[in-house]
Amino acid sequence: MAKRASRVTVPEFVSFKASGRKISMLTAYDYSMAALLDGAGIEAILVGDSMSMVVQGHDTTLPVTLDQMIYHAEMVGRAVQHALVIVDMPFPTNLLGVHRAIENASRIIKETRCQAVKLEGGAEQADVIAGLVSAGIPVMAHVGLRPQSVHTMGGYKVQRDAERLIHDALSAQEAGAFSVLLECIPAPLAAEITSKLRVPTIGIGAGNQCDGQVLVLHDLLGLTHGYVPRFVKQYAHLQQTIADAVVAYREDVRSGQFPGPEQQFDK
Repeated sequence: MAKRASRVTVPEFVSFKASGRKISMLTAYDYSMAALLDGAGIEAILVGDSMSMVVQGHDTTLPVTLDQMIYHAEMVGRAVQHALVIVDMPFPTNLLGVHRAIENASRIIKETRCQAVKLEGGAEQADVIAGLVSAGIPVMAHVGLRPQSVHTMGGYKVQRDAERLIHDALSAQEAGAFSVLLECIPAPLAAEITSKLRVPTIGIGAGNQCDGQVLVLHDLLGLTHGYVPRFVKQYAHLQQTIADAVVAYREDVRSGQFPGPEQQFDK
């Protein structure tokens, strides 16, 4: 496994764009998985509100709470030695005014070992981004498809309004965001946005011209139940591997083959 000599900082993360180094980011929600990702040399780990769906079993990201995000972020933060750890601000913690947003984000920073927060929104969240940054809290913005606005957007759809998306990304940058996540945007448009920004773009369903990529870990590992988005590449199929292991265990227990002599204490 690749090992880094030091922790990735926000300035170093930003510098990857100028140096042409592509950024790899994945989600994690617990100590064990975060330790594996960190040991593999991932540059950034996102404690995503996607846990509402992949861990808690909800249909959207909306139900997960701030306390739950902090609980999982603390586990991830304890495991990570090298990657930049970013935590999603869950709905509606960044929508209650600048002072409340600072209060909520401060809890994340104080109660976990993370270094930054991510919030959904662009131009309409510029004052919140600026307020958080002025309070010393680094912010990754999230534009394009915004899962917390799924009801307003009418579902999980590709976003094609170029004027609005460019404005959102530039507004987030000017407000102080150190990076902008682009979700479900046509690849040529995402490439145009990336070329216009000084800060790195992280794509998910936004083509390969972004400065980096993020996936939900469960999607990458083939652990997702049900629908898998088109933009996902499954690098493993662990759902079947785990099911086969459990069936083999069940049969060994039923047949009396487990535990065998090597799993027992004779004295």
